[in-house]
Amino acid sequence: MFEQVTVATVVEPPLRDRLDGWIGDSFAAVHARDLSEAIRVVRERQVRAILVSPAAVGREDLNHVDALVRKFPGIPAVAVVARHDPRWAQRLLELGSRGVTGLFDLSVREGWERLRELLTEPGSATAALILGAVMPALGEVPPDCRRFFEVMVRMAPRTSSVKDLAEQLEVRPSTFMSRFFRCGLPSPKRYLSATRLLYAAWLLEFEGLSVAHVAYRLDYSSPQSFGRHLRAVMGLTATEFRRLYTFNSALQDFVERLIVPYRGVFQTFHPLDHWVADTGQERKDSFAVGNDSRYWPAKPRSRAVTRARTG
Repeated sequence: MFEQVTVATVVEPPLRDRLDGWIGDSFAAVHARDLSEAIRVVRERQVRAILVSPAAVGREDLNHVDALVRKFPGIPAVAVVARHDPRWAQRLLELGSRGVTGLFDLSVREGWERLRELLTEPGSATAALILGAVMPALGEVPPDCRRFFEVMVRMAPRTSSVKDLAEQLEVRPSTFMSRFFRCGLPSPKRYLSATRLLYAAWLLEFEGLSVAHVAYRLDYSSPQSFGRHLRAVMGLTATEFRRLYTFNSALQDFVERLIVPYRGVFQTFHPLDHWVADTGQERKDSFAVGNDSRYWPAKPRSRAVTRARTG
């Protein structure tokens, strides 16, 4: 049985009933009438997440969304929809622009499964927010491409090398890297490094955490090592990164720079498949092994992520 956690909701009555039926003994749901009441709930109780439905939020409530996200940055505020309705498309965009990160489609089983992951695994709340932005941006992709992103995002806080990531994915590191290079994608090291910095951005929003705390939480050997990584990837010091980037802005940048431009490639990309099409022929992994260094693009000049490296 899952450890009971509390979730606050601002959703329409029919969705309240569905959530109550799904929750069972695992969660405690507090259904607020509006966002003002939801803010009071969060102040008074320890809440894992806030679920907001575009059907239950009027334009006049959007300022309360700003207040909710600003005052409680450590509590994910996510959008939930029970059915597809074009009337709510604009409201979802408005919620996203105000810091509601992640969309859970509860009209399908996968949406409920992702919501359960967000609520039941304390370490996965940030991962669920990242995947809530990345997966919709990817669109329809092969299962092994989807698995690459899911495993990478969840393992990133404790995974610092492509070799370790490849082991988790059960693929040869050299083969893994070559598949990205052959398709003209940024290297897997770039994706892993950028994902780790998303976690850093999330942790740095907590005023009580120093740069050193964040470095050790993400398994860097020292704050200096974390600083060198930031300088190499972003061209920024840790202090500059903390000042310039929120988690939401870093996540938006990640999607815009590393997902959207390559969406067409990802639709047919097989990073983990044991057989890979290469110049019209299928090859086993053992024949694709070579010198790892030749699969890395030349090191680009630094620029920050609104100036970030794209290598």
